[in-house]
Parts: sequence; C-alpha cells; structure tokens
Amino acid sequence: MTTTYLVTGGAGFIGSNFVLGLLQNRKRDIRVVNLDKLTYAGNLANLGALEGDERHIFVQADICDREVVAALFERWQPRYVVNFAAESHVDRSIEDPDVFVRTNVGGTVTLLQAAKQAWEQPAEPLGYRPGVRFLQVSTDEVYGSLGAEGFFTEDTPLDPHSPYSASKAAADLLAQAFFDTYRLPVNITRCSNNYGPFQFPEKLIPLMLNNALQHQPLPVYGDGLQVRDWLYVEDHCRAIELVLEHGVAGEVYNIGGHNERTNLQIVQAILAYVAKNVDKVVDDGLITHVTDRKGHDRRYGIDPRKIGEALGWQPQTAFEQGIVRTLDWYLAHQDWLADVTSGAYLSYYQKIYGDR
Repeated sequence: MTTTYLVTGGAGFIGSNFVLGLLQNRKRDIRVVNLDKLTYAGNLANLGALEGDERHIFVQADICDREVVAALFERWQPRYVVNFAAESHVDRSIEDPDVFVRTNVGGTVTLLQAAKQAWEQPAEPLGYRPGVRFLQVSTDEVYGSLGAEGFFTEDTPLDPHSPYSASKAAADLLAQAFFDTYRLPVNITRCSNNYGPFQFPEKLIPLMLNNALQHQPLPVYGDGLQVRDWLYVEDHCRAIELVLEHGVAGEVYNIGGHNERTNLQIVQAILAYVAKNVDKVVDDGLITHVTDRKGHDRRYGIDPRKIGEALGWQPQTAFEQGIVRTLDWYLAHQDWLADVTSGAYLSYYQKIYGDR
C-alpha cells in the first residue's frame, strides 16, 4: 500500500531537501504531494532531480486556500502531513509582519482544520484514523534569547522577539491546542539554524558566499558576535522522519546540531575557504559591520537530548564537514545562485542593507 506524505513548502530550502531525501533514498512504496505557493524562496529547480518521477505530485497553491487543501486531503488521503510552508526571514518580518501572520498562523490553522476533518472518526469522538501524523516544523527562535550559558529545552517558555518568531510561536500553540482539544495526532519540532544546498541567499551562509565571489561587501549585523547553533539540513530531515514514524503524539522535539558559532566566525570561515579554493584575493577586508537588526537575539542553543534518548537521533554532520559540503555545492551550482539572485532579489538586498 502506498504511503502518502503531504509536504507543504516542499520547493523551499528544507522542504526540498526533505522531499528529495524521501524519494531518492527510500525504496518503499511512497508518494509525496508537494504543496508550494512558489514565493520568492520556492524554486522548482530544487526538485529537478525528480522530473518524471510519478511518486512526486507538485501542486502550486497557497496553504491558506481552504478549498485546495481540503481537496488534496480528499483525493490523496495523506498519512503524514509535514508543514514546512512559512515566511521565514526575520528581516522581511520586520518590514511586513502581516504576511507572516497570514501564512504562518492562518495557513497552519487551515492545514490543521483540514487534517482534523479528513482524519476524524465520526463514530469515535476525539478518535482519529490510526497511523496518521501532523508535524509542525518550527524554530528555536520561539524561545527568545539565551545568555552566555544554558540551552533551550522543550520546557523552555516561549518568548519570541521578532514578528517572524512570534508568528511561529502562535502556530505552535495552535498545533498544540489541536492536540489538547481534539486529540489530533500532532508533533512539533524546533530546530536550530539549518544550512546546506538550496538555501535562498538572503540567509547568512549563501549570502556571504555570493558576495565574496563578487568581491562585494559582506554585511555583518552589529559586532557579529551573535551565536547560533548550526544544523546540517540532511540531519534535520532525518530527525523529522523519525518523529513522524516514532514520535509520541502531542510531544515537542528540539533538533540541534551542537555546532555553536558566532556569525563572525561563520563569515570568516567562508572567506578563508574562498581564498584558499577559489580566489586568493578575498579576505576579511570585505567584512562590513552594519547597524544591528532590531530586536536581534544574542544567542540560541538547543539541547537535543530528548530526541536522542527517545528516538535515537544524533547529528551526523560536524560543522567542519558540513560547511565544506555546503560551499562546494554552491560553487558547483553557480547558475542556480545567479538565477535566484537576479531581479527582485537585488531590490530587496538594497532595501535591507543599502542604507546601513
């Protein structure tokens, strides 16, 4: 029997890596219905390896469209729903919070409602078709900011500081409410900063690499000493599969890479790699400190012991390996990079960094 996954945002960075991993690495009988609006960060080129694969059904639509979402549940009867679809860039949320609330909160409610209606067993109040699961993909940013010590656990109170993280926290609470109220089989995963292939170059690593290759200034917020925990995207996708198949309904699982680095360390590592392997002229002189982001959290750090002890997951990619793998991918796919950094991207870049 074919197992169907409904994956939202499956043409984006993490979503496309998840879809590719499912369909390229699994021999079991599965199908992926990939729902993506194809905003600026969604790119069908990410899924080029699946062209002609009948197990991949792509649907261009908005997760806020109730009729489309309900029709997909009715037609394909998904067993698993994985909600990657989200507006995800903090800077953009500061510029336009409304779109983040609409997609991240309203879209999540639309999906939850559709899952409830499709999976509910009318003869059994609060009962659902066995073997189904709704996974809400979230972020460590919902926890706020840490001091110099300590880590986020699943029991850390939510304390979001940006419109983006606030919208994700709201979506998490709604997902949890659907479990508490209706017993919809829900899980929430909260991950640290992902990196790897197909990440849109508004995010730190591809942004800095792209600028370095063009000898353009590398804009670093404030002193650049903000700390993030870095997680290779394939490790994240593997964790999501484990939670879908073996997680306890209603539970939250934190997913972290044990790779804490300051933003400045990340930028310096990129410059060193480019100077050694591509262009020896590139150096730290390209670093340009710009006005810090409003409400910029100082440090994130995740304690992933729960998912390790409960599901046996551990990150397999050390940062030293993952960063080389990531940079090599972008260098080998500079046509992809050029395509996504043309047109509207240039206008947005100038708006965010041009006057800082």
